Amino acid sequence: MHLIDTHTHLDFPDFDADRRELLANCRAQGVEKLVVLGVHQANWQRVWDLALSEEGLYAAFGLHPVYLDEHRPAHLNELRDWLSRYAGHPKLCAVGEFGLDYFLQQLDREQQQQLFEAQLTLAVEFELPTLLHVRRAHAATIATLKRLKPSRGGIIHAFAGSYEEAREYLKLGFKLGLGGAPTWPQALRLRKVVAQLPLEAIVLETDSPDMAPVMHPNQRNSPQHLPAICAVLAQLRGISAEQLASASSRNAAELFGWD
Repeated sequence: MHLIDTHTHLDFPDFDADRRELLANCRAQGVEKLVVLGVHQANWQRVWDLALSEEGLYAAFGLHPVYLDEHRPAHLNELRDWLSRYAGHPKLCAVGEFGLDYFLQQLDREQQQQLFEAQLTLAVEFELPTLLHVRRAHAATIATLKRLKPSRGGIIHAFAGSYEEAREYLKLGFKLGLGGAPTWPQALRLRKVVAQLPLEAIVLETDSPDMAPVMHPNQRNSPQHLPAICAVLAQLRGISAEQLASASSRNAAELFGWD
């Protein structure tokens, strides 16, 4: 089984004690490539250093809406500088994580929208995929994507929308990131949507250290859990884990332009 974890925060301090051992275990289980996402200006260098230090790790840089109060106008200029500096580098795979979060009421929606559009514009300029955080904001996200039309598409991370919203994203050239959430039996609507999605829509992720699957409740999530997540999602769809692993990895490789 060959797997790609399209969304991790492996640079977070949660992994400082055992990061190298964890990566060795991942490779032994067939998790061959992992994307590590920057979320604010202060962690881009750590993400980049980590990607350079380990085979199979790739970096994305972005300004996450949850850290809205930490972002400064100068950080957008710095993001552009980072993307310009490493344009074409095989370790740079996307712009992200960024997007819209309407779940947290304290986050100003107008500021979020401005930051979202600015980063989409950078993705268009540098011809990179986008790795999007979308929480309770699918209508606004879809409308913005239709207007700005990022040519490389991207991934809707931790997709939890409706089947109709999924179809809109697919028309726009986006993949849907699936991880721990639909492994939980109580996620009835999401599990139903997952069962209906076309295989070419799906990429797998963990969002480590967050969003642990049902098999590891109240624990640090890990890329090592991706094979088990894949098995549960494959069962939901009535196919083998190998089939889902193959399709999702092919989808991710096509999106990122990997051989």
